[in-house]
Amino acid sequence: MFQSHLFNAEPSHKTHRVCNFLMISAMATATFAGTAHAQDRDPMLFYDANGLKVRGHLQFGLNAVAERNLFWDLAGTTAPGSGFDADTNWLEGYIKPGVSFEYQLDAGTVLYGKLSAVSSYTWGTDAFDTGDNGETTLEEAYLAVRGQLGSGLSYDLSVGPRELSLGTGMLVSNGATSGFERGALKFGPRKAWEKAAIAKLSYGNLTGTAFYLDPNELPSKDGKNELAGVDLRYDDPAGGYLGATFVSVLNSETPYPQAAPGGVGAPSVTPGAREDTKTIGLYAKTNPFEGGLQNWTFTGDLAYQWNDRIDLEAWAGRVTAGYTFANTPWTPNVTLGYQSFSGDDPDTTKLERFDPLYYQGSPSAWATGSKSASTFINSNVNALTLAVRVQPTRQDTVTLRYAHIRANELNSPVQFGQATRVDINGNVVSGVTDSHLADDVFLEYSRIINRNTFLTAGVSVSFPGAGIDNVINGSADPWTGGFVNVVINF
Repeated sequence: MFQSHLFNAEPSHKTHRVCNFLMISAMATATFAGTAHAQDRDPMLFYDANGLKVRGHLQFGLNAVAERNLFWDLAGTTAPGSGFDADTNWLEGYIKPGVSFEYQLDAGTVLYGKLSAVSSYTWGTDAFDTGDNGETTLEEAYLAVRGQLGSGLSYDLSVGPRELSLGTGMLVSNGATSGFERGALKFGPRKAWEKAAIAKLSYGNLTGTAFYLDPNELPSKDGKNELAGVDLRYDDPAGGYLGATFVSVLNSETPYPQAAPGGVGAPSVTPGAREDTKTIGLYAKTNPFEGGLQNWTFTGDLAYQWNDRIDLEAWAGRVTAGYTFANTPWTPNVTLGYQSFSGDDPDTTKLERFDPLYYQGSPSAWATGSKSASTFINSNVNALTLAVRVQPTRQDTVTLRYAHIRANELNSPVQFGQATRVDINGNVVSGVTDSHLADDVFLEYSRIINRNTFLTAGVSVSFPGAGIDNVINGSADPWTGGFVNVVINF
């Protein structure tokens, strides 16, 4: 009854483990802005005349990965006949070409759009025992219009596949799946929603967004999901923000697991349970403080989730406190955070398991741990996190991340229901019997080589906690790994 990969049934859209290159790209723009010359010609600007601009886009990356004792080699003890190799190396790459346009109409209205594709491949066998495969898929293909309505109002309407991230990326961010038959598991180059209709209305610093989204899922695991909702956000010019997101699942075949009564027995699985699930999330970040709190930054996220059809009521949240040593060499920044996602209580008939939907799973966003983020989704887990970042130069950044990860509910599905097994007393159990899951340490180095080229390297280790050790009735060994990648973006 035990599945060899323990908890990893649906990790593919949660595995953005490399640096968020878009953030580094913005840093590169600022870093090299002072050296740009007015006469420099943009080689990707194909046409600029008569109110029409046509621009090319090209992004590609190569990532070398090594993993040792994958998933703490639990399969070696619990499913020795599976043939799963806990030590592996692989190379993955992708290329993302595209073209976009902007056409200036009368009265300041702009018609714009973009067409792009992703081709990715994995050479060797990746962490989920898949490799030597890849796929080419459509990425963005949208047409949009933006303009002014007068009295300070502006609008932006679009239809077609494109990227959309709301708030801090807690619920709605990663619209596409990579890995498995598509290749490039860790890079996760696909981000655009397969279908999207997005309407934004702005007044000053206040923006309202209404959306309909259909994620670009793997053909082999397509849950037929459709989402709709609204987001309202206020951005203060000083840097803080305050917002709220409401998401409703209009259609879905995605199942939910529920713990067995008392935690004894295999979890029950309800097909299509995600349909009608509704979530409201609040998010906020403080403005810069003066006086005694100068250089401090605080953030908060809180989500409440319900589904009356299946008697679901769940919650999640995060708080962080960050301090920047602004007058110290290398400008160190220290951020302490705590995040928690409810799990299903085996002693109730209600379902309390939080569904994280389509969150941004990079270490700088909503990953629960570094290694552990490939094992546990943001459900029935909590984590105390610490990040220390230094910048020896404007082009170099070193970040050390630590996460202490625990389960919220014992004998309850931690990810989806894997790790259902027979214990030493002959009882069928699920989840873990001790809340301590793992302690993850991740050291990452990022280098802006030039305005178009970015290097990222990292090493990480996950020390299993008593919850993992108890699964094998022994002491599991640490899981280690590293990567180095280059991304080039035009």
